[in-house]
Amino acid sequence: MSSKKGLVHLMGICGTAMGSLAGLLKQMGYDVRGSDQNVYPPMSTKLRELGIQILEGYRPENLSPKPDKVIVGNVMSRTHSEVQALLNTDIPYMSLPQAMGEYLIRDRHSVVISGTHGKTTTTALAAWVLQTAGLHPGFMVGGVPLNFANSFDVGTGSYFVIEGDEYDTAFFDKVPKFTHYRPRTSILTSIEFDHADIYKDLDAVKKAFQLLMKLLPPEGTLIYNAEDSNIESILSDCKAKVQGYGVQKGDWQLRGIQWGKESSQFEVWFKGKREDTVSSTLFGEYNLLNSLAVYAMARSLGIDKEKIKKGFETFKGVKRRQEIFAKPRDITLIDDFAHHPTAVRVTIDGVKKRFKEAQVIGVFEPRSATSRRKIFQKEFAAALATADAVIVSEPYDQSKINEGDRFSSQELLTDILKLKPHLQATVCQSVGDIMSTIKRWAKPGDVVLLMSNGGFGGIYEKLPKILS
Repeated sequence: MSSKKGLVHLMGICGTAMGSLAGLLKQMGYDVRGSDQNVYPPMSTKLRELGIQILEGYRPENLSPKPDKVIVGNVMSRTHSEVQALLNTDIPYMSLPQAMGEYLIRDRHSVVISGTHGKTTTTALAAWVLQTAGLHPGFMVGGVPLNFANSFDVGTGSYFVIEGDEYDTAFFDKVPKFTHYRPRTSILTSIEFDHADIYKDLDAVKKAFQLLMKLLPPEGTLIYNAEDSNIESILSDCKAKVQGYGVQKGDWQLRGIQWGKESSQFEVWFKGKREDTVSSTLFGEYNLLNSLAVYAMARSLGIDKEKIKKGFETFKGVKRRQEIFAKPRDITLIDDFAHHPTAVRVTIDGVKKRFKEAQVIGVFEPRSATSRRKIFQKEFAAALATADAVIVSEPYDQSKINEGDRFSSQELLTDILKLKPHLQATVCQSVGDIMSTIKRWAKPGDVVLLMSNGGFGGIYEKLPKILS
């Protein structure tokens, strides 16, 4: 028997965000099904556990029986036969962000976490702080937060916390995702050039974030990184209340950092006065700055200091963000999503601060749309050279990138060795070669930091066995 709320069909249902939306709609009482051509765990398993039907492959017949609404993922193009079939019907359709705004956020207090870096961890932390404060927020995180059963929850409270990505939404809706999220409170962590497949240059990225500034209402609040000049340059477009944060600049400042192996501690200062001392499970100055932003956001919502601190102290992090996933022969294996030079640099820095005595072996796969292009050729070299040893794979599939625009791992190695001639560094042609190299180089007590925004050829499952 079908739901009275109706049947919703999602094209590209196995994507992280689309799968989360499917779960949210199911939670709300809709009949949900979807199609995808990349059906594999963990998302396929999670959807089936939720009782959501997955149709393998994109075909016109997937639209039968006729759904009441179709949500089209940004993986879909107008040329897909299923999309063409949809366009020839009267079935209403929308993008994922449009659906989030209409179905989930509506008139709730929307807390949008935005910026080039740090969105996922910051969103998960913000949701957890609101949860530990008893506010029962709805949320959607672009990763797997370890404090919650899922990366999403409808929530019963008046807040909805969401990761506000600047990437576009669908072939028919070419605006940043956060355009549809009705922000009332927002954290803006950073603005840098990224997503070279859709943005021409830094100015184009800044124009996207100007939309966020204009969306915030006068009664809203923007918590922004006061030490980011790119953010400073667009603040005049913001009519909401603004509060900056930073180390040297901002209303909120991060001071007195102490690094431990299991946690870090820092002082929170507000307008020149010490407000609090906070313990955090996160490492690296960048993560602590993002934590400070969450502290400032929570205080702006009137949340008690002790409840904020409890949230920080019990936060378990997010899968694939400085996540220790194995420790064979006392070699610590860490998985991280870093795929931009800044993210690579701050991730290595965070790991080195946590494991002060260890040799950190940085292993990098150029896989994102930007890192497979030569835009940050030199910047990646400077970032990776901060590790104690470096292994780089050949870039992931570059067949659709013009030859003259392609990133070169060999050139990267040359640049790294110019910066640090005696650094142990190499390029590997396959995952097998990478694992053999790690086995030769890594000793008990070392840390191997794997950085990729994809599956990296199954290295996460294979490497612990090889080292054992």
